[in-house]
Amino acid sequence: MLINYDRIVRNKYIKQYEDFNTMENQTVLEKLDAKISQMIQKCEDLKNENEIIRSELVTLKAQQEIKDAEIEKLMEENTMKDLEIEEIVNKIESILG
Repeated sequence: MLINYDRIVRNKYIKQYEDFNTMENQTVLEKLDAKISQMIQKCEDLKNENEIIRSELVTLKAQQEIKDAEIEKLMEENTMKDLEIEEIVNKIESILG
């Protein structure tokens, strides 16, 4: 009879330990699930931010190309004006002798 009581008490403690261990594992799993959800959300946020930045980059590159073309055009115009000025100076010098 003593052996059965000892076995019953031991089984009771084992069951309590298993229940506690299960609750602890659920808590750990819940924490892990929450962390994974946070990581997934952060990843999605970063993907969206990356897409916005890529779009801005494309826009900025297009604007830069337009500005570069405008600068090149102005430099060519400036060179032509310099040539015109040089021609006028040469004409004036030839008239003055």
